[in-house]
Amino acid sequence: MANSSNSSEHELPLFVIITFIIIGTESFVGIIVNSFIMAVNVTVWVQKKAISTSGKILLFLSASRIALQSFMLLEIISIYTFPDSYFKCVFDHTYRVCFVFLNCCGLWFAVVLSFFYFVKIAHFSYPLFLKLKWRISGLVPWLLWLSVLISFGSSMSFHKSFCSVSYNSSFTFQHFNYTNTSVVKLTVFFNLGVFIPLMIFIMTATLLIISLKRHTLLMKTSATGSRDPSTEAHVGAIKAISYFLILYIFNAVALFLFLSSIFFANHFWTILLKIIIAAYPAGHSILLIQDNPGLRRAWKQLQPQIHLYPKE
Repeated sequence: MANSSNSSEHELPLFVIITFIIIGTESFVGIIVNSFIMAVNVTVWVQKKAISTSGKILLFLSASRIALQSFMLLEIISIYTFPDSYFKCVFDHTYRVCFVFLNCCGLWFAVVLSFFYFVKIAHFSYPLFLKLKWRISGLVPWLLWLSVLISFGSSMSFHKSFCSVSYNSSFTFQHFNYTNTSVVKLTVFFNLGVFIPLMIFIMTATLLIISLKRHTLLMKTSATGSRDPSTEAHVGAIKAISYFLILYIFNAVALFLFLSSIFFANHFWTILLKIIIAAYPAGHSILLIQDNPGLRRAWKQLQPQIHLYPKE
């Protein structure tokens, strides 16, 4: 009777199992997709002994997302396998700092990618913009390392947070809570990790639309038509940034609410927030493959080898 009682106590509730499966699947898909993006760019780098500016950004972005979703998988395994160790505050501090750092890195790297595409595609005659257009390839490495520095600063704001955690053996986590996620820390994270990148995205999308409108009027005036390669590039960039902006807003809101710890860990909304956070890196990386000609071509070449033929 005692053994059966102990085994029943350690059985995972159905909602926990479903959550683990969903987040685990999203993380696994994200790791596979971003590993593909990294492998393609590393292969090009090795073959040509050089890598493009966009390839550098994609390497940083894919590496951060592989690390993030591997970390999320590790969290799931730790909760199930080592609950005693996982729910100690020391582990929780480490997880929160790494989680915030990798999330911020991914968001800022994506901002750098969108900004780079905007500068390369948009047409403006302002001297400052022309100078930026000429020097953007040299500025990108500095922007990437600046993104790492900003992300590190955001994550360190969570380093000294205190938590009060208790759990029961049935894994329901009803008493799991954080007692000191201060307004100052959330404000630092919101500004450095959410608000500023969001403003840059909106700015680049708006300026691209303005550039597209001016270019279209110019083409009509010169009677050369409106569907030239530059117009196609504008439209493609605007679509890519718009799709990402939607995903970014959902992820940013979910991340902010999750880090504010306003729900218990077994609350429905906490589970939903974790699912959204795990879905964002995989979803955006899939869109990157669809919108990038080199990645799309490499994926089509890979399909016959893995016998995967998705419908167009």
